[in-house]
Amino acid sequence: MVMEREIILPEGVSAKYENGILVVSGKLGEVKKRLAHPEVHIEVKENKVVLSSEKENRKAKRMLNTFAAHVKNMIKGVQEGFVYKLKVVYTHFPTNVKVEGDKVVIENFIGERAPRYAKILPGVEVNVQKQDITVKGIDLEAVSQTAANIEQATRITGKDRRIFQDGIYITEKGK
Repeated sequence: MVMEREIILPEGVSAKYENGILVVSGKLGEVKKRLAHPEVHIEVKENKVVLSSEKENRKAKRMLNTFAAHVKNMIKGVQEGFVYKLKVVYTHFPTNVKVEGDKVVIENFIGERAPRYAKILPGVEVNVQKQDITVKGIDLEAVSQTAANIEQATRITGKDRRIFQDGIYITEKGK
C-alpha cells in the first residue's frame, strides 16, 4: 500500500522538481525549496504535485503532511504573497526605525546610544512608516524570519516586562 497526497496547481502556477529542489513559479515570482527525504517521493505531473511514500508509518505520514504544507505555502506565496505587520511601541524615548540595505536599524531604543540591527533576508521587502512596519515577500519562511529578527532585536532582558513594554511587536500575520 502506498500513501499519496496530490496538490493541484492553480492556473498560472507551474512547478518543477530536480535534485531534491522544488521550484514553484507564479505571477509574483518563483520560490525554491529543498524538499528531500528518503521516505517521501515527489513528482510533478501535468498540473499537480504528487507526494507519495512506500511506507505507511507515522514518521512517513508526518513528513508527507509537512511537505504538503510547504508546497501549499509556496503556491500561495507565488500567487498572493505574504505580509507581516509590526508596531513600534515606546513610552519615554522615541524609537527611530529605518531600513539601510539588508538591515533594519533601530535607534534610541529605551535611550540606548548604540543602534540595534535586524537582518532582512533576501527576497523580502521592509517598509517603515512612522510606528508601522510592513514586511512583504513571496517566501513565507523568509518573511516570517525577517519579522522575527526585527521583533527579537528589541527584546529586553533583565527587566520586568510588565513595566518595560517598549519594543517592536508583530501585530498581523498573513494576508
